[in-house]
Amino acid sequence: MRWYWIDRFIEFESGRYAKAVKNVSLAEEHLHDHFPGYPIMPPSLIIEGVAQTAGLLVGEYNQFKMKVVLAKVPRAVFYHEAKPGDTLIYTATIDAIHPHGAAVHATSHLGDKLQAELELVFAHLGDEFAGRQLFRPGTLTHMMRILRAYEVGRAADGSPLVEPPDDRDAP
Repeated sequence: MRWYWIDRFIEFESGRYAKAVKNVSLAEEHLHDHFPGYPIMPPSLIIEGVAQTAGLLVGEYNQFKMKVVLAKVPRAVFYHEAKPGDTLIYTATIDAIHPHGAAVHATSHLGDKLQAELELVFAHLGDEFAGRQLFRPGTLTHMMRILRAYEVGRAADGSPLVEPPDDRDAP
């Protein structure tokens, strides 16, 4: 089972930034268990949604040829709770990207109100993981497709974002 903690991308610029939407719904099971009688989206799942937004941005930069994992959350500050009926807008901006990983600054907004600020560090896994399969081939490009990143995305030169040619379609 895959858990997607974003609903769709609304902006995506390769190697630079991405914006995604997460609608918080009372239909989500975790809201009934986290604080019975007081449903809020747990901050850890907001971090996961922001990390999925940023991780796909970092992975797409190299057309998913490098394995990317969330390595560290050096900073996460939450200003407001996210409740059922809220729409969160996640924005991830790449501060730096290197052969070993990337640093990302991210925010979550409730309308115009800043809900959270985060700093994330991603690692590109080295050659010792070359023979290991973390995801089935095509999983990340499939995720980008269903979250509409290729519909709204732009490449670094401003042209439309194009799905990598080696799309081994396997969700």
